Amino acid sequence: MREKLKIKINKDVEFNKIIKEIIEKSKVQNMRDYRQHFNISCYEHCYLVSYYCYIICKKLNLDYMSATRAGMLHDLFLYDWRKNDKSRKGIHAFTHGKTAYKNACEIFDLNDKEKDMILKHMWPVTIILPKYKETFILTFVDKYCAVYEMIESLFGEKITFKKCMKYAYLLLCIIIFKKTY
Repeated sequence: MREKLKIKINKDVEFNKIIKEIIEKSKVQNMRDYRQHFNISCYEHCYLVSYYCYIICKKLNLDYMSATRAGMLHDLFLYDWRKNDKSRKGIHAFTHGKTAYKNACEIFDLNDKEKDMILKHMWPVTIILPKYKETFILTFVDKYCAVYEMIESLFGEKITFKKCMKYAYLLLCIIIFKKTY
């Protein structure tokens, strides 16, 4: 994650207040031990997804608190998905939402929106349509962050963050517009 962005996120008092109880839990801290995309830890990925969900949902006057919390918990699966483990049934992309949901429910009292967001953040892979606008936002923010993390790992600073955000924001607006009308 870029240093400027880290500083900006660290200075966002409201965002950090929302996720404080979540990031203090040792199970959530354990996400730092698992690589998500290239050199990005699962924790760092979720932290970034959570922050963008917070920003977008707040701008759109949606439930940004639930979106922020679910963003931080959406990949709480706590295993190395690259290793073939016979105790895990199914392909990671199809199953990790349920695992993250189960792990999150063991630690936190989740509302219906947060549950939907964690369970269905891999839509359309999950097949079942998300119930809330915030779930769609988490889904697209998660994909955006994954692509951005991959590009940044492969090409470094060659691609600008602003350019990526413009396209991601445009796509999100088109999807919400189509859904509304």
